[in-house]
Amino acid sequence: MEKSSELLKETLCLIIIDLSVVALITCASPHLYLFCAMGTARTCIILNEGMIRIGVKFCREINPVSVHHQKESSHFALMTCESRILISSSTIDATISYALSIFNHVTNPTIFLFNTLISSSLSRKKDDQTHFALALYNRILMQTTLIPNSYTYPSLFKACSSQPWLQHGRALHTHVLKFLEPPYDHFVQASLLNFYSKCGELGVSRFLFDQITGPDLASWNSILAAYAHNYFVYYESNLDSVYDISSLSLEVLLLFRQMQKSLTCPNEVSLVALISACADLGALSQGIWAHSYVLRNGLKLNRYVGAALIAVYANCGRLDFARQVFDQLLERDIYCYNAMIRGLAVHGLGLEALKLFKKMDLEGLVPDDVTMLVIMCACSNVGLVDQGCKFFESMKEDYGIEPKLEHYGTLVDLFGRAGRVKEAEEIVQTIPMKPNAVIWRSLLGAARIHGNLELGESALKQLIQLEPKTSGNYVLLSNMYASLNRWDDVKHLRKLMKDQGIDKAPGSSIVDIDGAMHEFLIGDKTHPEAKWIYVKLDEIHRRLQEHGHKSGTREVLFDIEEEEKENALTYHSERLAIAYALIASDSGAPIRIIKNLRVCNDCHTATKLISMIYEREIIVRDRSRFHHFRNGTCSCLDYW
Repeated sequence: MEKSSELLKETLCLIIIDLSVVALITCASPHLYLFCAMGTARTCIILNEGMIRIGVKFCREINPVSVHHQKESSHFALMTCESRILISSSTIDATISYALSIFNHVTNPTIFLFNTLISSSLSRKKDDQTHFALALYNRILMQTTLIPNSYTYPSLFKACSSQPWLQHGRALHTHVLKFLEPPYDHFVQASLLNFYSKCGELGVSRFLFDQITGPDLASWNSILAAYAHNYFVYYESNLDSVYDISSLSLEVLLLFRQMQKSLTCPNEVSLVALISACADLGALSQGIWAHSYVLRNGLKLNRYVGAALIAVYANCGRLDFARQVFDQLLERDIYCYNAMIRGLAVHGLGLEALKLFKKMDLEGLVPDDVTMLVIMCACSNVGLVDQGCKFFESMKEDYGIEPKLEHYGTLVDLFGRAGRVKEAEEIVQTIPMKPNAVIWRSLLGAARIHGNLELGESALKQLIQLEPKTSGNYVLLSNMYASLNRWDDVKHLRKLMKDQGIDKAPGSSIVDIDGAMHEFLIGDKTHPEAKWIYVKLDEIHRRLQEHGHKSGTREVLFDIEEEEKENALTYHSERLAIAYALIASDSGAPIRIIKNLRVCNDCHTATKLISMIYEREIIVRDRSRFHHFRNGTCSCLDYW
């Protein structure tokens, strides 16, 4: 009896395949109908994952709508497997609504089919598609015979990975705990880590990671990316969080080391996170090590790794290395161009950035909002006001890009630096969205540079409302009062800061000596070589005076004698870093310094002279750009 039953199944299978051969005559894709016939013969041929992928491939090559109509006219029943192929292809080449119409014809759709439609519908990452996917998930919950599984949640968490969807993602997390049995699938764990980190919940993401026993590559990559990219959340929320930014990037380096100790082999995604952290820290030695790791281990130098390497070299002052990586990339997309244009911008090479933008245009690449932001910054850093304005106007007219708050902020900075403060103020008053702290700070900075006290006071009032605890805002206006000898106002601001419990962020400078990072604060005497550093400082001060340098004491924040002000400036953190580098580094090596605050006028003037007196190239990266000091001049041409 069993043999007869098996024989009957085989016969039916052959009949179905024969019928599919007849259908080949009228079908646009013979492979598809053979595949569908196999899916219909459920009793004898089991479709594996390879067959499913082939089916999806051929569905993409033809019009899925015509295939669906052909199937209906041929009286084939819509089976779950066939429906998955058609739904997946429909969401790619047609519309979600058509995919849903196919889905609604399926009798008793399985969780497998629901998962397919949810995943496919989220391919374009739009809010309406997130609504659609969550509605589908709700239909799963309403089915008494269906239970979500490990393939249901990764796509949903990815769709909810932005602040507006945080509450929905948290609700999904509770459903993971309800419906899935631990230990959870690694893809579910990785998607949870990504969701919380992208919503700014880095602490939750780290807690979940620490609960994973033996994390796999996907989990390691998720937590590395969380720390490597979450500093944007801190930067937008609080300017004084520069130390938090550095600590996040340092954590990436520590996590990467732990990953290596766990014998998990990094891939390109891991290296992008590591290199991005090195770029933020200005850690050139570690960035070079990461680059060599890519080459030694045969990892692909793709556009993502390439863009990260361009950023690290540009951020560490090695623009020559950044250009070399850019030129060697076999595939360059908009991200690579954005990284290179930004590198040129922060080094004050605005004209070269404009040339690269034209080259990108000739290659047929369409700029995005980031491209327009970095090219406007390039114009701002060298005073190309008219050119920067043209780029802003072209965003909407030529590229259909709606300007964001960051673009208006760059426009304010563009006018403010050039002394066109009135126009900068008009932009702030007319932009279609509420100005944020970055824009008001740009206006305050412009007011300080060009001595517009009334505007500076007005900008500070706005900043106090937005960022009452950010010390840098008070310091900018205090500098302005000090430059005008309005010491009572300086004292009033300092009292206000004290009453509010606000401490001024200390200026710090880090100098790289043979791969070791040495940090100095103002008046710092904690370094093991402090005695010799101060001896060198005295020598530098004497030689500066011999070359006619007179300290610019206008911005010293205390009402003290001129001689004391000069001493206060002499012991600024970058002066200590330069003194140590002159003692400890090779006489022909460039001195590389990273500073957390803007370079003050006096230190800028002094460093130009030091580069000439000691015949050393000094590269200083402050909070916004690079200064290359050579032979008594600076690359910024005193425009910063």
